[in-house]
Amino acid sequence: MKIAVPVIGDNQVDAHFGHCEYFKIYTLSEENIVISVERMDSPQGCGCKSNVAEIFQQEGVRLLLVGGIGQGAITVLNAHGVEVIKNCSGDVTELVAAYLSGNVADSGANCSGHGHDHQCTNH
Repeated sequence: MKIAVPVIGDNQVDAHFGHCEYFKIYTLSEENIVISVERMDSPQGCGCKSNVAEIFQQEGVRLLLVGGIGQGAITVLNAHGVEVIKNCSGDVTELVAAYLSGNVADSGANCSGHGHDHQCTNH
């Protein structure tokens, strides 16, 4: 399985999926251990109007840990077999580790504009 996370700056989850600088793609072993991390540049028009969902599907990405994201992008990603956990924030490496430990859950809130203060829930 592969996990994608939109990144900005110094290894932080980008709060705006449609504007991310690039994605980190984490490849997991069958035991859910990270075996590789790759950088994938964002396609032009990143978001629900780009082909990122198709690229994720081709690359085997099955999960997106993301900050702010709209329902349109979620619908397109889900249609391509990509589950979305939204409203995540913080250091990308720490977020993936928390997810693999079972400590990340979707907050349930979608991005409907700018200025989100939501974070994915840690158990």
